[in-house]
Amino acid sequence: MTTQQERLQARLHTIHERIHAACLRANRSPDSVQLLAVSKTQPADQLLAALAAGQTTFAENYVQEGCSKIAELRNALPADQFRAIEWHFIGPQQSNKTRAVAQDFTWVHSIDRLKIAERLSEQRDIHLPPLQVCLQVNVSSEASKSGLAPTEVEALAHAVAHLPRLTLRGLMCIPEPTEDEALLRARFALLRHLRDNLNQQGLSMDTLSMGMSHDFEIAIEEGATMVRIGTAIFGERHT
Repeated sequence: MTTQQERLQARLHTIHERIHAACLRANRSPDSVQLLAVSKTQPADQLLAALAAGQTTFAENYVQEGCSKIAELRNALPADQFRAIEWHFIGPQQSNKTRAVAQDFTWVHSIDRLKIAERLSEQRDIHLPPLQVCLQVNVSSEASKSGLAPTEVEALAHAVAHLPRLTLRGLMCIPEPTEDEALLRARFALLRHLRDNLNQQGLSMDTLSMGMSHDFEIAIEEGATMVRIGTAIFGERHT
């Protein structure tokens, strides 16, 4: 009988092969793309199975759920194995929950307000490494979606870059679901152009967090450096 870990290992192997192929098509090194396993709604035993299969970078959307799983794994693993895990927060930020994110996570991808960035900066423990952050951009201008309008990115990027205990690494987006490949490419290309323009202004951002289970290969071809994969690794979400 195939074990949970073996199934996860097979899925991770398939995802890595697809990342490798997409990188080759784009004349990029496969090492230039990091795989984030989106573990929202997945129980801690799924994360432990993925960890045993070699995945050490996880992304969570909900503060309470994510912090609970971080605590479970901290208690379940040897200290050196737990420290090897990189925790990314990718969900909407609320100002009354920034302290937990600042304390527990390594990365935050979803900053779209200066107030949130300032709170994360103030609440990051000075004994921890700087919190690595991305600004979330609403590249498809959807009213129901979080993120900055493209015209708002420049001002916030320069403000966040000067905050202590934060390191501005790049931009993140979640385009609208669509089967229109040309439209998806345009959304991802917009994020890349925004990042490149900011770097020309003196910032130093190396990260484009874009692409999920259904579109990550297109995102890689358009410059993604981090892809956020949930369903293709863990299967359908637990609710």
